[in-house]
Amino acid sequence: MNSGPQPVTVIGLGSMGSALAAALLDRGHPTTVWNRSPRRAEPLVARGARLAGTVADAMAASPLIIACVLDYESLRAVVEPAAEALAGRAVVNLTSGSPEQAQETLDWFGAHGAEYLDGAIMTTPPGVGSAEMMFLYSGRRDVFETHRATLTALGDPLYLGQKPGLASLYDSALLGLMWSAMTGWLHGTALVGAEKIAATAFTPIAIRWLGAVTGFLTRYAPQVDEGCYPGDDATIDVQIAAIDHLLHAAAARGLDNALPELLKSTMQRAHAAGHGSDSFAAVIETLRGGR
Repeated sequence: MNSGPQPVTVIGLGSMGSALAAALLDRGHPTTVWNRSPRRAEPLVARGARLAGTVADAMAASPLIIACVLDYESLRAVVEPAAEALAGRAVVNLTSGSPEQAQETLDWFGAHGAEYLDGAIMTTPPGVGSAEMMFLYSGRRDVFETHRATLTALGDPLYLGQKPGLASLYDSALLGLMWSAMTGWLHGTALVGAEKIAATAFTPIAIRWLGAVTGFLTRYAPQVDEGCYPGDDATIDVQIAAIDHLLHAAAARGLDNALPELLKSTMQRAHAAGHGSDSFAAVIETLRGGR
């Protein structure tokens, strides 16, 4: 019995797909690659990858197929002409999409005899291969456990549950968190930058503050789950008053205030719904549509 690194096929060699294949090669996995444009494979072939001439050949080459293409529709378009080669294979789809698309894709691959995991990559290509970077997976646990060791070559594999759409759902939620946090940091950087303070001077202090913010999240999570929001630290009404200072300082320096104005509006709606004396966590009731 061969106990060495598992052979893997990677379909799609954009920046991310190429990084996935490179990480597998670095861990010693026999790696077959396929891309619509074979030229994309040249650097990987130089490192030891095998270039498949057809997608059918690529899928037949390995028990595990990792796909990373533009979207779910593109994946179906690529593999459907050679769907007979899917029987008995496991497919890990690291293409971005929606939870609903994940379920549809699971059903389609299952109808062609393939096991299926949906996944999400929580890093940019340079982070692929780092144990510090999260890769999210959802679908059948036994499929995940069978291939966990191989998936570790890409990053830290986190299994979220049986529902195939969970990886996509978490991906969307975490990207929303990232964009909000990064835009808030940029707004703050622009604010202090108006006083000739360098981003490199402000950012270490901002990062230290984010450490405190993670403590707020830990405190508020049980409140959200229980639907009870004791305002024993800082109420929404206190936060509304505080954000006015940010709006004033930013406006005085000519900044775009669309983000803090949106935040204030959301807080005000929570106040109007009766949550003014509750903790900031009660804003989730407004985000849920007021229920």
